[in-house]
Amino acid sequence: MSQASNISVLILTKNEQQDLPGCLTSVQWSDDVHVLDSHSTDDTVALAQAAGAHTTLRAFDGYASQRNFGLRLPFKHQWVLIVDADERIPASLVAEMQAFATSAPESVGAARMRRRDIWWDTWLRHAQISPFYVRLVKAGRAHYEREVNEVLVVDGDIHDLNEAFDHYPFSKGLDHWIAKHNVYSRMEAEVIASGQGIQPSWKTALFGRDFNERRGHQKAIFYRLPGRPLIKFLYMLVVRRAFLDGAAGIRYASLQAIYEYMIVLKVKELSHACRTTAPKSVS
Repeated sequence: MSQASNISVLILTKNEQQDLPGCLTSVQWSDDVHVLDSHSTDDTVALAQAAGAHTTLRAFDGYASQRNFGLRLPFKHQWVLIVDADERIPASLVAEMQAFATSAPESVGAARMRRRDIWWDTWLRHAQISPFYVRLVKAGRAHYEREVNEVLVVDGDIHDLNEAFDHYPFSKGLDHWIAKHNVYSRMEAEVIASGQGIQPSWKTALFGRDFNERRGHQKAIFYRLPGRPLIKFLYMLVVRRAFLDGAAGIRYASLQAIYEYMIVLKVKELSHACRTTAPKSVS
C-alpha cells in the first residue's frame, strides 16, 4: 500500500481470489489495510500479502462474530472502513471520507453511505431494498449483532455521507448468489422459527430516529405478514419501481421474491419437524 491516509481498511475474505485484487486496488490509498481471512483454500491470502495488506487467519464461526473479531484488530488509525471483496471504493468517496475523518466531532461514532448494487453493468438504483450502509466506524465504538443480515450497533451519532461505493453481488455468477442466499434463508428461517430476534414495534418501524433501528423493526413486522413473497415482489416492482432498472430490475425483484419464499418454506419445514419429533403425551 503506497499512500498515507487517516483511515484503516478491513476486508473479510473466504476464497476471494477473483474479486480481492480489484478491491485492494480501490483501497490502495490507505496505508493500513487488513484482510481477515476464514482459511481460504485458493490464492486469497497470497494475493493479499503480495499487495502489502496485513493478513490474519481465523476460522469462521458466524457472520457477526467474525466481523466483531475484525473490528478488534490493531488498526493504525481510529477510523476503519469495512469493505467486502466484491465492493469498490471510488476516489470521490475516498476524498469525502478523509475530510470527514479529519473533522468529525467526538459525538460521531460512524458514517453511513450509499451502496450501488450493479448487475451486468446495470445499477439497480430502484431495485435495491436497502441502499444505505454504515461502513466507516470509529475503532471501539461499534459492534455487530445478529448472525444473518447482521446489524451494526454504534456508540454515538451516525453521519451521512453523500458519495457512494459500488457493489457487484453477481461477480461470481448466479450460482454463487443462489448458494449464498440458500444459506441465508436457512439462517433467517431458524431465527423466525425459534421466536428469537426483535419484537417489532410499529411506532419504531415508522418513526424510529435511527435508520438501522427502523429497518430492523420493519423486517420483524414483514416476517409476520402472510403472502410475503408476493408482497416483496410487488413492493420492489411497483412501489420501488424496479422496472425502471429495466430487465435487471425485474430479474432482481424475482430473485428476491424467490428468496423470501425459500424462507417461508424453511420455516414451515422447521415447524413440521418440531411437531413430528415432539414427545407424545401418554394418556
